Amino acid sequence: MPDDLPDDFLDADDDAGSPADAAPQLLAHTIPDEAAGQRLDKALAAGLPDLSRSRVQALLEQGCVRSDGRTITDASLRVKPGQTFEVQVPGSQAAEPLAQDIPLDVVYEDADVLVVDKPAGLVVHPAAGNPDGTLVNALLAHCGDSLSGIGGVRRPGIVHRLDKDTSGLMVVAKNDRAHHGLSDQFADRTLSRTYLALVWGVPNPTHGRIEGNIGRSSADRKKMAVVTGGGKPAGTKYRVVKSFGMAASLVECVLETGRTHQIRVHLTHIGHPLVGDPLYGRGRSGRPGGKFASLLPEPVRSSLVGFPRQALHAAALTFRHPVSGEIVAFRSSIPADIHELIVTLESA
Repeated sequence: MPDDLPDDFLDADDDAGSPADAAPQLLAHTIPDEAAGQRLDKALAAGLPDLSRSRVQALLEQGCVRSDGRTITDASLRVKPGQTFEVQVPGSQAAEPLAQDIPLDVVYEDADVLVVDKPAGLVVHPAAGNPDGTLVNALLAHCGDSLSGIGGVRRPGIVHRLDKDTSGLMVVAKNDRAHHGLSDQFADRTLSRTYLALVWGVPNPTHGRIEGNIGRSSADRKKMAVVTGGGKPAGTKYRVVKSFGMAASLVECVLETGRTHQIRVHLTHIGHPLVGDPLYGRGRSGRPGGKFASLLPEPVRSSLVGFPRQALHAAALTFRHPVSGEIVAFRSSIPADIHELIVTLESA
């Protein structure tokens, strides 16, 4: 798997929603100057954003952390700048998910790939909090015998994910050849993904590029953030499609990379969080929309403040078919709930 799988895509509520099995990983982190004197567990969790602090502590207890050839088990060890720690993350394999007859909006399908328009509210992978009723369960039922399987197991090849409450297009591999071909396109960033986001306020300038490493927030472990040390490089191109006074705007985003919550984090970083985002959508006042919400009259303000999910939609997807080599492109209309918000804003 490429290391930049999208999930702006991965909802914090679905952190366990990784692929059905995960290969062992060897991770390394060198302590930066600003982390001098920190506890080892805290420093590793900050430097390796895919691992929570509790996960790091468990790996330490299991003898999975080494430095200078020695196994380190003391989570409270104070680290020094320049120290390098290697973390062996064991592989895991989840139980085989069940096929479930769940309706799917299939945009395209052939013997190798399938493109679906995922509705908001549908989790992609079975996980501890969502053992079934997921996109994977639906795909197993839909594909049936046409699914030759990935890695010798009859399962769909999920090469990217969307948050539970993000709607829109996803491409899925139906066999190993397609899986490797699509994964390579994610790795070399030749697969194009475009999103539409309804955000608070109007970005200035109205088009540009947001750049900043994304890692786990030091203030709230449930959140990701633009960080000055560690994290992974991330780039998002954006342009304002339509503005609604100064209170809100519809923004098109094109991903250059695919980090956890990338669009949500980057737009929040420039001061324009997504409408309805339960994790990043509160201003400095602590209220949804902050100063921008106060610019709207009632009941328009209530409609936006009470929107039950982040207003983010994967609207376009372009890639090279992994078997035929043909460039294929797909578009998805804005879903009804976001469209209704836009109509409400236009009437203000």
